[in-house]
Amino acid sequence: MKTQSILVIGASGTVGAEVSRILKAQGHKVLEATSKRAPADGKVFVDLTTGEGISAAFEHVDRAFLLSPPGYADQYAMLSPLIQEAKRRGLRKVVLMTALGANASDSTPFRRAELELERSGLSYNIIRPNWFMQNFNSFWIQGIKEHGKVFLPAGTAKVGFIDARDISAVAAKLLVSEELSNRAFDLTGPRALDHAEAAELISKATGKTIGYQEITPEAFRSGLLGAGLPADYVDFMVLIIGFLREGYNSAVTQNVEAILGRSAIPFETYAKDFKISYL
Repeated sequence: MKTQSILVIGASGTVGAEVSRILKAQGHKVLEATSKRAPADGKVFVDLTTGEGISAAFEHVDRAFLLSPPGYADQYAMLSPLIQEAKRRGLRKVVLMTALGANASDSTPFRRAELELERSGLSYNIIRPNWFMQNFNSFWIQGIKEHGKVFLPAGTAKVGFIDARDISAVAAKLLVSEELSNRAFDLTGPRALDHAEAAELISKATGKTIGYQEITPEAFRSGLLGAGLPADYVDFMVLIIGFLREGYNSAVTQNVEAILGRSAIPFETYAKDFKISYL
């Protein structure tokens, strides 16, 4: 495999950090974008809210992995300058991560970014993952540790939760391959679970009693605002979990297996591998 020089946006996040690790292990030169103003070797400062550092980050790379950081409802404002710079530089490949259902309407911020990339003339892939399994040990962990509960307005809807490690592996594979270029892939885990079933699997892995308790959208919104999240992003979160509650995230695809040549990681494996997070 020819060595590539690859920019990873969001390299300190759940997906980006693993994408960087995989690519480095394969011998590729990885430039990790970070919001720290004094980055270490192999890292570059980029502020997606202002655009500062974007041009410099793309200066010596052939390929790029793009995503929008959490906490911002207008993902297009974050992603469009990156896509424009990738086009200006004539990158050999761009992989963009959005979210499952992003293509439901051409007017959504994520879909606008997808369309801009599709029309850029660049070789690309778009990956649309379902809700992360890792949300349980990050975003929902406070309720689990303090009350032994997952508190969400998710009803009994099933979700094709995906392990973030699978998302990263898919992104890394697509970044250095041309075989599947210019296609979008919905990514899910191997089966759909509701939140009560997920909590039960975490309980089995950890030996702790963890349950799921449905709350109202209003209580969910209040909790997010109390955590200091911006109001527009909170409204976005309430909206998308409403779609989840209506069953829009229950689909299961075989795209992880088709791309990686192995089965997607099941929730039981995730719970076992991350059990230390719950103890």
